[in-house]
Amino acid sequence: MVWSPSRLAELAGTSRRTVRHYHQLGLLPAPERRSNGYQHYGVDHLIRLIRIRRLAGLGLTLPQIAAVGDTDRVPPDVLRDLEAEVGRSIDRLQATRAELVAMIEQAAPIDVPGVVARRVEGLPAAERALVVVLTRLLGPQPLDAYLDLLAPYRAHAAVIAFDNLPADAEGAAREVVATGVADHLRELSALRPAQMQLIDAALQDTGVKRRTVQEAVGNLYNPAQLDVLARALRRNGRPRPAGFGRS
Repeated sequence: MVWSPSRLAELAGTSRRTVRHYHQLGLLPAPERRSNGYQHYGVDHLIRLIRIRRLAGLGLTLPQIAAVGDTDRVPPDVLRDLEAEVGRSIDRLQATRAELVAMIEQAAPIDVPGVVARRVEGLPAAERALVVVLTRLLGPQPLDAYLDLLAPYRAHAAVIAFDNLPADAEGAAREVVATGVADHLRELSALRPAQMQLIDAALQDTGVKRRTVQEAVGNLYNPAQLDVLARALRRNGRPRPAGFGRS
């Protein structure tokens, strides 16, 4: 029995264009042309094409399929790698499903993962926006450390004063808040040194990350707040980022 290219593709559940692609890669032998100039495929072509589609459906790449050749066994190491990748894909899909369920049932926000959203409820808009940026810059462990520090950080009166500081605050008011924030950060560093160092190391990983945070902070806080941050950093012996100055 022989089939046309279109019929062969239909039987294997694919397209004629895909069949041509497999020919070009050498995965599927090209049939000889008959005297009338038309290509006709036989059972061997159909079996080979079905096998290619089966392996591709399992996740093998076309080079891996080519390496298998005409044998009916896939090397165990290839299968083990593929199984591990499938497991990772399942984990990602399950996490995605959990976020969708949270968004449906809890009206969770869309700009941060569900597990993060639950930990930033009630934050001021500027701080919450900064967390959104940090979810893209920090890995899972540094981000978890940052979120763990939010509650003890925000429990201090100086932080609340910082949140409410108007853009035209006088220098004396700024100095009081800066002193409180600096002292609080030193105390927090002494109590949670591992977490503070983890966050700092993650942001130092590339200059781009630290500059991105500085740019975000510079756009999220008003001039008086930025001046307070600069003063607090200076009090704790840290360099003042560009744009964090008096205004």
